Amino acid sequence: MTTTPLTLDTDQAHARLAELTVIDVRTPGEYATGHLPGALNIPLDRIRRALPEIRHAAGRGVILMVCASGARSESAGRLLAAEGIPTATLTGGTSAWADAGLDLHRPAACDTRAGWSMERQVRFTAGTVVLLGLLLGLLVHPAFQLLSAGIAGGLVFSALTDTCGMAVVLGKLPHNRPRTADLAATLAALRRG
Repeated sequence: MTTTPLTLDTDQAHARLAELTVIDVRTPGEYATGHLPGALNIPLDRIRRALPEIRHAAGRGVILMVCASGARSESAGRLLAAEGIPTATLTGGTSAWADAGLDLHRPAACDTRAGWSMERQVRFTAGTVVLLGLLLGLLVHPAFQLLSAGIAGGLVFSALTDTCGMAVVLGKLPHNRPRTADLAATLAALRRG
């Protein structure tokens, strides 16, 4: 059974926050920089592992999927809809939430370090590799320009498929997975309600 994910804007989500189970699908590093009050962190690449607990939580009420801009939470919503789990996504993600002047919760200052959003990390990495390919192509050998072409092709593919392989790879780096991320504790919280 496939369900169609709902979308909630910031006003709707804020008004219903007490009745929603909020799941933030960003990396733990991004989550630590600020998340919706009460949000649980289950990175997008771990959603399948959490299906039983998410299904259980959906039996109690609406699941709101959240990310930085809405793209990853929409992907998570589609994945869960294919499993018959109804969800909603926050239009514009935590960026829209913060832009609306709503509070983002952050762990204690000593537990976090400043982090970049995944979109910023992807832009930085893609730009660096393109510049490196062009520079090495001029100084060493023209074949290095294939690095730049490869990144350009990857960006086009990413836009056409609404996926991002570079974000998946970057999400596995240690700075995007601080040790405070505890999927087992998050799954237990989903079971308890």
